[in-house]
Amino acid sequence: MTAKDDQILSYLTDMDGVLVHEDQLIPGADEFLAELRENETPFLVLTNNSIRTPRDLQARLRHTGLDIPEESIWTSALATATFLDDQRPNGTAYVVGESGLTTALHEIGYVLTDSDPDYVVLGETRTYSFEAITTAIRLVDRGAKFIATNPDATGPSRDGVLPATGSVAALITRATGKEPYYVGKPNPLMMRSALRRIGAHSQSTVMIGDRMDTDVIAGLEAGMRTVLVTSGISTKASVEKYPFRPTLVVDSVADLIGRTRTPFLD
Repeated sequence: MTAKDDQILSYLTDMDGVLVHEDQLIPGADEFLAELRENETPFLVLTNNSIRTPRDLQARLRHTGLDIPEESIWTSALATATFLDDQRPNGTAYVVGESGLTTALHEIGYVLTDSDPDYVVLGETRTYSFEAITTAIRLVDRGAKFIATNPDATGPSRDGVLPATGSVAALITRATGKEPYYVGKPNPLMMRSALRRIGAHSQSTVMIGDRMDTDVIAGLEAGMRTVLVTSGISTKASVEKYPFRPTLVVDSVADLIGRTRTPFLD
């Protein structure tokens, strides 16, 4: 099936800043997703955070008032596992991360070990251990390939920013001289794996996000049209700082309700 130039057949949407904000529903997000379901429009909710499994995220979202199936949630941990399964099936890895990442790697048949692993895989965690980071440094120094789920330097919390995967990766890089390969946004690889997950084509898919430096550029480089919502990180003013632009800028996903079929024509 070939879509018309203006026809929208599927959606990818970021989670934090688009659908929820610090475990609070962003007004209109529930109606927006309900409209996609009513129109039988395939969609996938994306997050760079690798801490939780899709099942855990489903429970978190349900608590905010959003009922999203596990299979409609795509994390950087799942994208990383998909990438590693393609690169080196049934490999081994030393993981610095939590259940979202370790579960994803177990499910593709990876063995998690600190004994001469193929990869060191760094993900998000709220309990970074000096011992674990030291082990990662030594393994990378000995030749393990360095992979990180995402380059985000900080993450949000009620008390302020927290160091995230990108910050810890910088520590390991400084100690070893080796840069990681980041799988999550803004790498368009995560976008393409998400498209394959729902059998969608970039030409007829829209990426919705709240960050110019991850969501919008990743969608753009994957060949999708993009919507920036200003309910999260980026603002309308900040758009002007970048050499690229989203297809559309709106206040929130509530502004897309009633326009999900052809949201760029009205």
